[in-house]
Amino acid sequence: MTIAEVAEKYGLTTDTLRYYERIGLLAPVPRTKGGNRDYGEMDLRAVDFIKCMRSAGVAVEALVEYVALFQEGDSAREARKEILTEQRKLLVTRIAELQKALDKLDFKIANYDTAVFEAEKKLKDTKEK
Repeated sequence: MTIAEVAEKYGLTTDTLRYYERIGLLAPVPRTKGGNRDYGEMDLRAVDFIKCMRSAGVAVEALVEYVALFQEGDSAREARKEILTEQRKLLVTRIAELQKALDKLDFKIANYDTAVFEAEKKLKDTKEK
């Protein structure tokens, strides 16, 4: 698969894919005889994993560290697991924060035409005095 096809498939730019390869987040992608990147199945799995983790808010630095440890093989198994566990904890915290914000929005929407609108009106009136 070409870099343009991969970029389109995953909603990334070709520059982003090149950047990921340059910083070691993606292993060097094999090239065609013409010098163009030729993404294979394992490369696509790596892009999918990176895209998923980035969408979840995992920092590029954590992913680079994970990939570097992955390349070390079995000897770095526990270190990789620790990174995943830490990132999971951070994600659980973020989900809880997002859920709290969603709950507040749901409350405001559900009660907007009654209590919330009146409370906002009183607050505005108080600030104008």
